[in-house]
Amino acid sequence: MSKVSFKPNEDRILVEPAAAEEKTASGIIIPDTAKEKPQEGVVVAVGEGTTDKPVTVKVGDKVLYGKYSGTELSLDGTEYLIMRNSDVFGTL
Repeated sequence: MSKVSFKPNEDRILVEPAAAEEKTASGIIIPDTAKEKPQEGVVVAVGEGTTDKPVTVKVGDKVLYGKYSGTELSLDGTEYLIMRNSDVFGTL
């Protein structure tokens, strides 16, 4: 998990996605063009929330989210996703 100096607004969270699978369970190497976007990651930063919608995750939580959730963001050479707290399905 990286340390960033980015603070999301309101009910948004910053997630560092897990690395995409390199091999299948049987050992077949997956080429870059066939890799699926990861659907899990670690929360790196959280916003304050709103009075109606408090943020339910905290920094360091491993979360599951939708395949097309969030917006890709690059900070200090590391790729992150910024998304709303409601885009998170749950914690692991």
